[in-house]
Amino acid sequence: MMLGIGKEAAVFLYAGLSGIVIFVGYQILCQVRRLVRHSLLVINLEDIFYWVGVSLYTFRQMYLTTYGSIRWFFILGIVLGISSAFFCRILAKKIFVKCKKILEKYMENR
Repeated sequence: MMLGIGKEAAVFLYAGLSGIVIFVGYQILCQVRRLVRHSLLVINLEDIFYWVGVSLYTFRQMYLTTYGSIRWFFILGIVLGISSAFFCRILAKKIFVKCKKILEKYMENR
């Protein structure tokens, strides 16, 4: 089945959003692990359930947007979505550190 360029662009954007959802979901899981200590067995079980869930979610998104066919732009969209979320997190962390330093200097000079 051939998709038009407009449909492919929309699928690409949905795939990017799916990648962001995957990244944010794993970050939430990591934060829960930081708050509540887990044994290695529980961490491994959480990872298995997470990745099974991600696989089902990705399959569902692929099925709904590309009618179940694997398209390169869908996979690329997921990878770019995860990458963009990762780099936004790094950038936000750097901005937070700079703002914190500026506020600390300001508070020292008061």
